[in-house]
Amino acid sequence: MWVDIEDQADALGDLDIETFPTLLIAQGATPRFLGPVLPHAAHVERLLDALAHDERSGSAGPEARELMERLGPGQLEPI
Repeated sequence: MWVDIEDQADALGDLDIETFPTLLIAQGATPRFLGPVLPHAAHVERLLDALAHDERSGSAGPEARELMERLGPGQLEPI
């Protein structure tokens, strides 16, 4: 899902996005990763592959869970 940090700034709360792109990756209701990534598809593919194959990797902290709650289904747009 795509979040426009200007149009949906209220949903971000205190989270300060400084680097683009910044990704929040979740598996169901469990946040697995929140942070900036290099803007190259290969880097994102490796990150997704690592998260898919290792359940222990990519435990995003409470900040990611809070963001997911604020961004509920009505806040997100498909990309």
